[in-house]
Amino acid sequence: MLFCLIAYTETSAMHSPSSVDYNADMAELSLQEKYSPASICFGCGPANAKGLHIRSFAEGDEVVAEWHSKPEYQAFPGMLNGGIIGALLDCHSNWAAAYFLMKRDGLDYAPCTVTAEFHVKLIRPTPVDGPITLKARVVESSEDRATVEAELTAGGKICDTCRGVFVRVREGHPAYRRW
Repeated sequence: MLFCLIAYTETSAMHSPSSVDYNADMAELSLQEKYSPASICFGCGPANAKGLHIRSFAEGDEVVAEWHSKPEYQAFPGMLNGGIIGALLDCHSNWAAAYFLMKRDGLDYAPCTVTAEFHVKLIRPTPVDGPITLKARVVESSEDRATVEAELTAGGKICDTCRGVFVRVREGHPAYRRW
């Protein structure tokens, strides 16, 4: 079971959202910045100074993000590491699930969700020389979970896909109130 857990600790206070280098032209807050600004998750936490800083946005029935790699995320020259691909798809899909559950249930906050099941298909090498686009959508849901399908596109081609189940956690779970 893979968890995208986010917790606020004393060390995360040292990495407040204001210390993260976001794009200067950022006009709109991402789902992560709006609903989880103190998150230290490696993939999607705005307050993790060394994280991937995925910025997901709702667009119709999908959640989308554009991300740019750094040289240290390469598996071999010019190609993205599979573990980074997994983290991108996991965290982005988790936010698609949380946002869907929030809207479906008429909430004004994003419920804390964790990854219960996650399958990634690495279709072709993923180039790092341009923008990487993530798209995710909920394809099934029940009271406390959402099944999400997502894709990662680079160089104009779908390079990776995933399908995962994301569960809303309740009081007593380590991720409860993580954002």
